[in-house]
Amino acid sequence: MTVLSTAPVGVLDAYRTCEFVTLARNGTPLAWPTAARRNEDGTLLVTTSLAFAQKALNVRRDGRVALLFSDPTGSGLSEAPQIFVGGRATCPDEIMAGPEGAEDYWRTLFERQPHSRAYLSRPMRPLMSWYYLRLLITVTPEQVIVRPPLRPRPASPAGTGGPLGAAQLARFASAVLAARDPEGAPVLARTSTAAVDGGFAVEVPGDCAATPGPASLLVHRHDELLNHMHNALVQGELRRNGDGWLLVPAKVVEPMGSGRPSDAVKVLRRTRRATDRYLERRGLERPRVEWNRFRELASAARR
Repeated sequence: MTVLSTAPVGVLDAYRTCEFVTLARNGTPLAWPTAARRNEDGTLLVTTSLAFAQKALNVRRDGRVALLFSDPTGSGLSEAPQIFVGGRATCPDEIMAGPEGAEDYWRTLFERQPHSRAYLSRPMRPLMSWYYLRLLITVTPEQVIVRPPLRPRPASPAGTGGPLGAAQLARFASAVLAARDPEGAPVLARTSTAAVDGGFAVEVPGDCAATPGPASLLVHRHDELLNHMHNALVQGELRRNGDGWLLVPAKVVEPMGSGRPSDAVKVLRRTRRATDRYLERRGLERPRVEWNRFRELASAARR
């Protein structure tokens, strides 16, 4: 029996995305939305492209990670419980240019995200080859916590005042807190936030062993077909504030832009540069993407 067998795996499998947190070099927990696939042996598979390799680099330095399945958009589930999974991850320094070892992951992604199949067309290949050069991250769960669905407050229109990050957080009914436990391992919890003097008041569940220190708040969204994605991360410090908690912001990161029409072009340029930089630092040539292998899986998903 694996640790993951204590979770409602049918619910976990139905989630389209999860929040995945790794530890930065300075100890800050950095959480980003991603897709995860449950393996038969009870481990979880996460992948990242070379353009967003930081989570892989973090894993190689400190394998303590966590995942939170808390946004059921597209799952077909109502009142879905949240599932927290803490554990350790490994990520070999091997670039996968084809789906080998992650066939189920890609097949599921092509099925649930139909627009990603278009990246395989010949006109799109020069622009999107970076998307298929992946690093595989395998997570071995060590802890599972099942929480009830969060009853979030209504999202409010973004204003111009408030602490750093207020405009980004105000657009969402809830956020995911990434913090550290007493041993320094990352923890995650979906929470309501409120802008107050000095930062954001956050509610931390009783079963989340968060401690004061480096922390961040992640907001993200996608539609039923994993399209129209947006995410933002507010990094800062988690502090005790009387009987509650306060996240004091220091930095806001929006890797996909803030929603302007020009963002797509900027993101494509940035991903290509980041991919080239990863390869150059290792003295590697750009691997040739196994387009036909990916097309076979995409065709199977389409059928």
